[in-house]
Amino acid sequence: MAFNAKGGVPSGFTMAEILLSLTIIGVVAAITLPSLTGNINERTWNTQRKALFARFSQAIPLIDSLNTYANGETFVTGELSKVLKINNICDKEHLADCGIVSKFTTLNAGTKSTPKTLGELNIKMTNLLYSDVYMGSSRTFSYSQEDSDAVAFETQNGESVIMYYNPRCASDMNNTSNYYAQNRVCLNFIYDLNGNKGPNTVGKDIGFMSAIYPSDSKVVAPYPAINNAGSGAQNDASGLCTQYDDSYRIPSREELLSMFVNMELMGLTGGMFWSSSVASSNSAWLQSFNIGMQEVQPRSNNMLVRCVKR
Repeated sequence: MAFNAKGGVPSGFTMAEILLSLTIIGVVAAITLPSLTGNINERTWNTQRKALFARFSQAIPLIDSLNTYANGETFVTGELSKVLKINNICDKEHLADCGIVSKFTTLNAGTKSTPKTLGELNIKMTNLLYSDVYMGSSRTFSYSQEDSDAVAFETQNGESVIMYYNPRCASDMNNTSNYYAQNRVCLNFIYDLNGNKGPNTVGKDIGFMSAIYPSDSKVVAPYPAINNAGSGAQNDASGLCTQYDDSYRIPSREELLSMFVNMELMGLTGGMFWSSSVASSNSAWLQSFNIGMQEVQPRSNNMLVRCVKR
C-alpha cells in the first residue's frame, strides 16, 4: 500500500497489490465455486427425485392391474398415460427422441450403454443359469421369463423416463420360504431428471424406480449408497448403516428387489444382502443378487449390507 509524504496516511493500493488481491480472489473462487455448484445441484436433484417418486407412487396404484397388456408401449398408451401427464412416447429404436442418452455413468463410476430390453438391463431377469459349490456339493440355479422391449416417455415436468415392462408379473403370495423374485417386478423405470443434459450419472440426475406386484402394487425408488456398509448379522445391519452415514438405513425387501433389477447401474455383479424385513424372531429376508431369489436366513448369519438414503 502506498503512503503520502506528509503523514504516512495510506493514499491507495498499488497496481501490484490490486493484482495480487484479484489473484487470491480468483484462486478462492476456483476452489469454492465447484463445491457450491455441486451442493446446489445435489439439492435440486434431491427435490426433483422426491417429487417424481411422489407422482409415480400416487399414480400407479390407481391402475387396477399392471400385467394386462402385451408390451410396454401399449401399457404406457393404454394405462400409464391416463394417470400420469406424458408428453411424448418413444419405442426402443427412437429413445433419443425422448431425451434418453445412449450411455451413462454408473454409481461406481463405470460406463453403461442404455439397455433397450429387460434382458439387457439385467440378464438374470430373463435368462439365469448360475452354478456354485455349497458345503462341497455343486448346485445349479436356473430361471427364465420372456424378454420385453423398453419404451421411453417424457413427463410434463421435463423428466426423461425409460420403462421395462413385465406382462407376466405375479402377485405377492405371502411367501414364507425362498422364491425367485424376478417375476414380482411389473414395471422398472430408469429416469433422467434433466433429459440428455449432464452429468448423466446414477445417483445424481439418473435414478431408478420399480413397481412390484400387479395389484396392490408397491412403488419403490431406492437411493443406494455408493459402497457397501460392510457385512454382519441382520441384527447389526441397521447399526452398520448408521456408522456408514446417519442419513442412511437398511432397505426393505421391495427396495432390495429394485436394486437387484438395476444392479448393473450400481456396478454390482452379485452378493447376498440383508433386508429390514424380519421373518421370525430368529430369521430375516435377504436378497440374492447372484440368482434373484429372496431367501429366509438365520439373523445371525454374516451377509452384506448396502444402505439406502432415508
